[in-house]
Amino acid sequence: MENLQSAVETLVHGSNTLFLLCGAVMVLAMHAGFAFLEVGTVRQKNQVNALSKILSDFAVSTLAYFFIGYWISYGVTFLQPAAVISVDHGYALVKFFFLLTFAAAIPAIISGGIAERARFAPQLCATSLIVAFVYPFFEGVVWNGNFGAQAWLLANVGATFHDFAGSVVVHAMGGWLALAAVLLLGPRQGRFRDGKVVAFAPSNIPFLALGSWILIVGWFGFNVMSAQNLQGLSGLVAVNSLMAMVGGTVAALIVGRNDPGFLHNGPLAGLVAVCAGSDLMHPVGALVTGAIAGVLFVKCFIAAQGKWKIDDVLGVWPLHGICGVWGGIACGIFGQTALGGLGGVSLVSQLLGTGAGVLIALAGGFAVYGVLKASCGIRLSQEQEYYGADLSIHKIGAVSHD
Repeated sequence: MENLQSAVETLVHGSNTLFLLCGAVMVLAMHAGFAFLEVGTVRQKNQVNALSKILSDFAVSTLAYFFIGYWISYGVTFLQPAAVISVDHGYALVKFFFLLTFAAAIPAIISGGIAERARFAPQLCATSLIVAFVYPFFEGVVWNGNFGAQAWLLANVGATFHDFAGSVVVHAMGGWLALAAVLLLGPRQGRFRDGKVVAFAPSNIPFLALGSWILIVGWFGFNVMSAQNLQGLSGLVAVNSLMAMVGGTVAALIVGRNDPGFLHNGPLAGLVAVCAGSDLMHPVGALVTGAIAGVLFVKCFIAAQGKWKIDDVLGVWPLHGICGVWGGIACGIFGQTALGGLGGVSLVSQLLGTGAGVLIALAGGFAVYGVLKASCGIRLSQEQEYYGADLSIHKIGAVSHD
């Protein structure tokens, strides 16, 4: 009987490790989506820089999260013998890998906002500081109960802040951090003239579309595998992700008047918004959540560029910041049993938790990028920006003209 019990436990631990590893690899693949979405959106003279930033940011994020960030979030360090950290088929290590891919999404999000005029080395410094300290602080509060904030909400409001897969913890944080960086950088040369927006057309719509599709597919690992074990696996999360993606696509297609840039960001807006409540909502609630996110993205992108003169190249603040905030709030609305959800959430808790995420992201973003701007500078020179980041930083263009 003992042998049978041991065999069952071994199978469970091995299965959970494999399950989470598959999720980690799917979210890792999403970074290729971030890369190609940016490559397709920026002008040709900045394509190499976009590819180089995403890969470099991921490497720096891994080091910052492994040695500092994960310890701040969860109180776990891997600076022990391999025999100690690899028990249960190395599940704890794979959990780190999975959550690392979330942490590394923060600089990947920021990269799209600051594209075409940010210096390379200072951005890597910003990545290390954000992934080591800013992001893990809020991640630990929400997902590990650090500092008693979740316990306080449960005692005083009746429910903790619920963010199943990171609408606020990952996406809103990334979007509002990016807004701080974008505002400190200022607009690209020639972007605004006589108070009007000068169109900088995307360099490659097929690459933009490819990036969107890679992100869409990987997002099912992002959401579904957030259960972190097979026992928690839910088809509801998968279908809610699907419905939100479709809602965002259709809404962006209609409101964006067939614009391919809006169309291919619409599904991403829906997926950002559904992360928080994907384990609680009814699929119809997820559809509505995604559709509203699609409209929010298009409207806020147009307003940010035209009315508020915020030169956010990929629209990461509307896409991740605004739609992430909406996702946190939508969880508190469509997660209620009265609207077909599973319940156990409080709109008040969702508002408080979402607001805290925005404030921490803005404070962290202005602190990190403000110090770097004052100390070493974060923007390319006028000449470097004119010739493009590819030649100025990497000494090679995306396309040979021989």
